[in-house]
Amino acid sequence: MFIHRHKHECHHWYKENGRTTLADIEDGNTGIIISFLGGRMLTKRLADLGLKEGTEIKVIRSALFSGPMQIEVCGSRLALGRGLASKIIVELK
Repeated sequence: MFIHRHKHECHHWYKENGRTTLADIEDGNTGIIISFLGGRMLTKRLADLGLKEGTEIKVIRSALFSGPMQIEVCGSRLALGRGLASKIIVELK
């Protein structure tokens, strides 16, 4: 039997567990990467940038609305688009 789920129902399980996406974190806050909402290619791309599960990440600056955000990981600063940041699940410290 096939059960149809709406897209928004599948991607909000993490909010029930006290977690959020990187895109929702305010400037200056720090968190630990818990997981990614994506497949192998996304995980590999983020790993190449130094973003792996268990890594501490700090939001330096977040542009208004849908602009990119500047983050710090392992002493390096990166800019990520909102779409990519919304696929990174973090737990605030």
